This record gives sequence, C-alpha cells and structure tokens, in this order.
Amino acid sequence: MNYYEILEVCSTATQKEIKQSYRRLAKQFHPDSQHQSANHDSIVEINTAYEILGDVQRRSHYDQQLEGKSDQTKRERRNRAAQSHAQQRRQASKEADQSLQRWMKNIYAPLNRLFLNVLNPLPSQIDLLAADPFDDELMADFEDYLTECHQFLEKAHFIFSSQPNPVEAAKIALSLYYCLNHLDDGLDELGQFASCYDEYYLHTGKELFRLARQLLQEAKLMAQNFG
Repeated sequence: MNYYEILEVCSTATQKEIKQSYRRLAKQFHPDSQHQSANHDSIVEINTAYEILGDVQRRSHYDQQLEGKSDQTKRERRNRAAQSHAQQRRQASKEADQSLQRWMKNIYAPLNRLFLNVLNPLPSQIDLLAADPFDDELMADFEDYLTECHQFLEKAHFIFSSQPNPVEAAKIALSLYYCLNHLDDGLDELGQFASCYDEYYLHTGKELFRLARQLLQEAKLMAQNFG
C-alpha cells in the first residue's frame, strides 16, 4: 500500500482532505482510543504516511517517486508483453514447422510413392500390350495393372484427406490434388480402351498421365524447399 491508500485518500486530494482523513483514522486506530479497531501498527503506518503527505514539499517529492515507479511498472509490463508475444510467435512458428514436417512425412511422401506406382509401369504395360492388343492374356495383364492402380489411388484418396494441409504446403497440396484427379481420369480412359480398343481413349489416358507426372514433378520441386 502507498501512503495515499493508507490515509484512504486519492492522489489528487487537497491538503485539507488529507488532514481530515488523517484525524479520522488517528481517532479510529490510536491505542489510547476506546475503539475496537485501535491498533499500534496501524497508527504507526498512518503517522508515517501523514508525515509525508501532510508536508507539501515532501508530498511533492513522494509523488515524483510514485510517478517514477508507475513509469517503471508500465515499462516492465510492456517488456513482459513484448517477451510474451515473441515467445508466442516462436511457439507458433515451432508448431507450424512441426505440423509441416508431419504432413510431409505422413501425406506427401506416401502419396508420391503411390502416384509413382501408378505412373511408372504404364510405358512398359503399353509396350507389352502393343505386341497384340487383341491377345486375351496381354489384355488381362493390362487390366490387372489398371485394377492395381485403382487400389493405389483409393489409398491415396484416403491419405490425402486424413490430415489438414498446412498453409505452407498449400501449393504442394494443390499440385497433388490435381495430380490425383488426372490419374483418376486417366485410369477411366485406359479402362475404356481396354473395353473397346479405341485408340482415342488410350491416347487421352496417356496424356492425362503425362500431365499428372508433370504435376508430381512440380510438387517435388516445391517439397525440396522444405528439406
């Protein structure tokens, strides 16, 4: 408590108000009074406060001290607030980095592997089928490849939706999203070719796979920036 609080007056009180409050409290707490509130320690504090505030010059000096303490308190509060804000930013940055690394490990890496499992075998599968597209065994092998690709992409859809995309990885996620869509559409086109032997569907499927590979490469280049 400061001296103003001890005398139960505000810091803008007049000398008259300070004196009146002091007398009231002295009567209330003086050990020689008949009040139940009489208390030696309290009257010592009251007298000490009045010795300072009851004197104009000493009160002025005391007010300067209070103002200095107030300014110091404000500076300390600002410093604590700045430190707290900086700590929160560091923590947020750390958490964002951890979230990104988890996404790269749990989402990007397995999707990249699944997409390559779909993309890489296509040229050799088409070369094998080109020997005789109407050979039942060759077509059966090609359809087995398509079935396996559908299984890979079904797993990819599940992985892609299993964890929110960090803001920092938004562009990578977008490339992966379009890559997945192109692979889905490409498989549909290749499936149509297997059903009717129309070269148009084979060409369209190959083109969609080419675009998917390009998108996957773009995602890889962006992912390298995150180590």
